[in-house]
Amino acid sequence: MNTLAYGLLGLVARTPSSGYDLMLQLQPFWQAKHSQIYPLLAKLEQEGYLEFTRIHQTDRPDKKVYSITEKGQIALQVWLSEPAAEPVVRDELVLKTYCLGLADENAAATMFVERIQQCREHLDMYEHYIQEYQADAVDHPHPPDHPDHPAFGEYILLSWGARRMKEDIAWCEWVLELLQKRG
Repeated sequence: MNTLAYGLLGLVARTPSSGYDLMLQLQPFWQAKHSQIYPLLAKLEQEGYLEFTRIHQTDRPDKKVYSITEKGQIALQVWLSEPAAEPVVRDELVLKTYCLGLADENAAATMFVERIQQCREHLDMYEHYIQEYQADAVDHPHPPDHPDHPAFGEYILLSWGARRMKEDIAWCEWVLELLQKRG
C-alpha cells in the first residue's frame, strides 16, 4: 500500500467521507488528483480496508461515503507505528536554483518573484484554515494547539505549512537581494 492509501485511511478513520471530500481535505498537504484518489478508494474497498454507504442525491449521481473497516484500522495503526520515510524533494525551483548562474538575469529574478507569489497564496490559505480552527475551538475544552483537541494534527500541519511558506518567502527575498548585486 502506498502513502496516499494510508493517508486516505487516516482521513476516513477520523470522519467518513466521500472521494471529493477526501480530495479537499488532502489539498493543503498532499498533491493528489481525483484520478488517483477514486481508483485507490475502490481498491481499498475491494481489499477490505474501507467500506462505503451509497447516498442518493437528486441533482447528481449517488455519492459513496467511505468508512474504515477493522482491517483498515489495523493497517493504519501498523503504518502509524513505523518511522516516516525521508522526505522526497521534487521542486523544480531547486534544480533551477542550482543552475542559476547560467540563467538570464531577468529570468532568474522572475523565478523567485513568482515563487514568492505562490507562497503568499498558500500562506493565505493556511492562515484562513488556522483561523477557522481557532474560531471553532470555542466548542471544545482545549484550543486547537493542545494535543487533546480533536483537530490537533490538522492544526499543527497547517501551522507547519504556514511557517514553511514564510520561510520560503524570506529565502526568495534574500536571493532576490543577492541577485541585485550582479555586475
